[in-house]
Amino acid sequence: MTPNDTENFNNLIAPLLASLGNTAMLIELAALIGIGILSWFAVHRLKRRLGDTDTLPIPLADSDWSRLVLPLGLLAPVLIGRAVLAHWQSVHLFNLAVPLLLSFLAIQGCFYVLRAILKPSRVLQTVERMVSWLVWGVFALHLTGYLGDVAATLHGIGFHVGKQYLSLYTVLVGLLSLAATLVLALWLARTVEQRVIGAMPVTGNIRLALSKLARTVFVVLAVLVALPMVGIDITVLSVFGGALGVGLGLGLQKVAANYVSGFTLLLDQSIRIGDMIQVNEHYGEVKEIATRYTVIRNRTGIESVIPNEIMVTSPVINRSLSDRNNQVRLPVQVAYRTDLDRVRELLTPVVADHPRVLPEPAPQVRLARFGENGIDLELVFWIADPELGEGRLRSELNWAVWDTFKREGIEIPYPQRVVHMANAKSQPD
Repeated sequence: MTPNDTENFNNLIAPLLASLGNTAMLIELAALIGIGILSWFAVHRLKRRLGDTDTLPIPLADSDWSRLVLPLGLLAPVLIGRAVLAHWQSVHLFNLAVPLLLSFLAIQGCFYVLRAILKPSRVLQTVERMVSWLVWGVFALHLTGYLGDVAATLHGIGFHVGKQYLSLYTVLVGLLSLAATLVLALWLARTVEQRVIGAMPVTGNIRLALSKLARTVFVVLAVLVALPMVGIDITVLSVFGGALGVGLGLGLQKVAANYVSGFTLLLDQSIRIGDMIQVNEHYGEVKEIATRYTVIRNRTGIESVIPNEIMVTSPVINRSLSDRNNQVRLPVQVAYRTDLDRVRELLTPVVADHPRVLPEPAPQVRLARFGENGIDLELVFWIADPELGEGRLRSELNWAVWDTFKREGIEIPYPQRVVHMANAKSQPD
């Protein structure tokens, strides 16, 4: 929209006040009331007929039917009624109703999209309030006939950038167009993610990668659509593209590598949400795979943010990649004079009775080595829930082993040293 387009927005208040009480206005009022009643019944019947709103292309709450669907259903009959009635009389009331419905639809439509892509927060309330003020402010200027004058004034404040004239009006309209298209693109991406990608028989990583790809494509398309809407030639982006290429070559190659690595992790499925992995000194559960980083949460609740480039280039130990069953080894030491067969008979059921220990492969008691102070044994068993960690499991089994040894009189040896005394026979008693 250019400032010249707003010159046709005449004052709607003056002719409306001049026609108050005449027959033409009463006919308009009756027609609008009739259109409102018929539209309300039509929308109400449509809502009852559809029944389950989950079958609709977009989800609609009960409040959306009255705040969004009803004004949308009113707009078309009002436009048709104005066109028909304009052949016989003035339609000042219809001329007021049309921008009023458009403004209300713009506000409610923006609210619907924002609530779909943003979580309820104070920021969302602030954005909704700003949208309301902006739309109703433009409607008030249009209603009083000052919209064209304000737009012309804003257009007169500007400067030339080469052959391109940038005015305050162009910048404001450009920012609003870009914001609107970006919000619409994010809403479309979210809708595609929930309705299309969510129903595809693919793994979580592939679904997440497709969602991020769809969001990126829609955002790029939004920018490419918004700029020509305000008269900005998108060929100027080639200069920006060249500068971005230089930036990537000089200082942003790490950032670009992290983004590429993020899509690589999502597509090759070597690491998935919920996997228990170890990267360098970091061990824990994968909570999030973003486009730039991966979040690993350890058993103490500490979350580590690791760049995706490290996840691709460094060795990663994944304890739940192809098989969630993990082997655990618990060391136990007994004295040399202990009956090892008896120890094996006692410890095997101690391990097997634990609810987290798998029955197959069966738990085993292995003789690891002959140590300096005693015989080193290993309790070898398997678990199927590595995401729960091993600290509590080891503690519970150690308690059970301690209770068993104490009850059966089995000795856990102390550190021992054998000392030989030189010339012991020559020493006096």
